[in-house]
Amino acid sequence: MAAILAAGIGCGVLGVFALLDDAFKNIDQFFNFYGPAGGLSGVTDSAIVVWLITWYVLAKRWVGRDVAVGRVSLIAFVLLAIGFALTFPPFMDLLQGK
Repeated sequence: MAAILAAGIGCGVLGVFALLDDAFKNIDQFFNFYGPAGGLSGVTDSAIVVWLITWYVLAKRWVGRDVAVGRVSLIAFVLLAIGFALTFPPFMDLLQGK
């Protein structure tokens, strides 16, 4: 369950980072880890780091515990949907008023 929730969180964070990168030029410069790729390089790398750290922390905290499978799965799915929506260009443009 830690892996599933961490994946959902990683997807949600990817969407938020992508929206911020697209909406604000200062953040685009912050996320520019590799020049030819632009801000996308930092967006994906940062989301991967968040995903891995989240997975590690949740796995350590939940070891040997009963976790509500349905609730965790629902939260992960909602975060996945948010991440997908925020990386979908027409939706991102709508949020930014373009």
